[in-house]
Amino acid sequence: MTTSQLNDKKTIRAWTMFDWANSAYALVISTAIFPGYFEQFTSKEVFVGNYSFTNTALYSFSVSFAYIIIAALSPLLSGIADLSGRRMFFLKTFTIMGSIACASLFLFKAETDIWFATFAFITATVGFAGSLVFYDSYLPVIVTEDKYNDVSAKGYILGYIGSVILLIIILMMIQMPTAFGLADSQIAARMGFAMVGIWWFGFSQYTFKYLPKDNNMSKIVPGILKQGYNEIIQVWHNLNKSPNIKKFLTAFFFYSAGVQTVIYLATIFAKKELNFDTAELIILVLILQIVAIGGAHWFSYIGNKKGNRHSLLIMITIWTFICFSAYFTTDKFYFYVLAGMVGLVMGGIQSLSRATYSKIIPEKDHNITSYFSFYDVVYKTSIVSGTFIFGIVDNLTKNMRYSVLTLALLFVISFYFMYKTKISDIDQH
Repeated sequence: MTTSQLNDKKTIRAWTMFDWANSAYALVISTAIFPGYFEQFTSKEVFVGNYSFTNTALYSFSVSFAYIIIAALSPLLSGIADLSGRRMFFLKTFTIMGSIACASLFLFKAETDIWFATFAFITATVGFAGSLVFYDSYLPVIVTEDKYNDVSAKGYILGYIGSVILLIIILMMIQMPTAFGLADSQIAARMGFAMVGIWWFGFSQYTFKYLPKDNNMSKIVPGILKQGYNEIIQVWHNLNKSPNIKKFLTAFFFYSAGVQTVIYLATIFAKKELNFDTAELIILVLILQIVAIGGAHWFSYIGNKKGNRHSLLIMITIWTFICFSAYFTTDKFYFYVLAGMVGLVMGGIQSLSRATYSKIIPEKDHNITSYFSFYDVVYKTSIVSGTFIFGIVDNLTKNMRYSVLTLALLFVISFYFMYKTKISDIDQH
C-alpha cells in the first residue's frame, strides 16, 4: 500500500466522506423506506416450493442471509487484501457492487418482482457490509492513536448528516410527488432507491481518489486463498494470548447484539406494540439520526477526557435502561423520549467501539486488515445472534416486550466484560 502522511487533513476528509456516502443506504434502505415498501408491494404470503413465509419473514431472512454471507467471506477477503496488497481494490469492488444493486431496486414495481428485489437487496447489503471491513481498517493507517476517537466520531457524524439530508429529500418526493414531476408516491420511492445508489457511488469517488492506494500487488493464486484463512487463524491464536482484547470483543459482541437488534426492530416494535403510523415512524427515525450526531461527538469527548472504557460503560448502562423502560412503556410520547436516548448512544457506541479496537490491537503489521475482519465477523455474528434471540423469544411468548427485556440482559453481560477490560493508560488510573 502506498504510504501517506499520518493525520493528513485531506486523507482524513477522504476517509470520513465514505461514511457520508454509504450511510444513506443504512438509513433509507435498511431502516426508513425500503422495509415498508417491500411489505406493501409484495404478497403477504410467499411460497417456496411447498413452504410458505410471510413477506416480512422473507425480508428478515434476507437480512440474516446477507450478513451470514459477509461474515463467512470477510476473513477470506481481508486475508487476500493483506497478502496481495488489494485493500483499496476490495473497498471499490464492494462499493460498486452494492451501489449498483441498490440503484437497481428502482426496477422493483410489483409483487412479481419479489425475487429480483430480494436478490438485489441481499447483494446491496453484502456490498455495504463488505466495504466496511476495508474502510474501518484504514483508520490506524491514516491517523495516530490520539486521533482515533475524534476521526472515528467525525465519520459517523458526517454519515448521519448526509443520510438525513438525502432521507428528507426522498420523503419530500414521496409526500409531494407531483411537485417533483412524479406520478405518485411509489415512483417517488423507487426514484429514492436509485438516488441512494447514485449518492453512495458518487461521493465514494472522493474517498477512492485520496485514500492511500494499493501498491506492490501480487497475483491471487490458490495458495493465497489458503493463506488468507491461515492469517485469520493466526489472529485468533494471537487473541488467545491477549485476554484483554478477548474481553473487549466479548463485551462488543453482547452489546452489539443488543444495539443492532434495537436499531433494526425499533420501528417494528413501535408499530406493533404502540400502533405508530407511517408518519410517526418516520419522525421516530429522524429523531434517532439527528440526536445521534450530537451523541457521537459527546461520547467521543467523554472518551478523550475520562477514557474509552468509562464512556462505553456509561452508554451500556443507558442502553440497559432503554430496554427495561421499553418493556414497560405504553405511551407514544415516552417512546419518542426513548428514541432520543437511543440516538444519543447509538452513534457514540459504534464510533467508540471502532476507535477503541484500533487502540488495543497489536502494533500495525501486514495483517492489520485481518484484525478488523475478525472484529467485523464478531459484529456480523452479533447481529444474526441478537435478531435470532429476539425472534425466538417473541415466537415463544407471543409478546415483543419480553424480547426487549431479553436484550437488556445482553447489555448487562456486556457491562461485566467491559468493566474487566483495560483499554488505555487513562482507563487504568
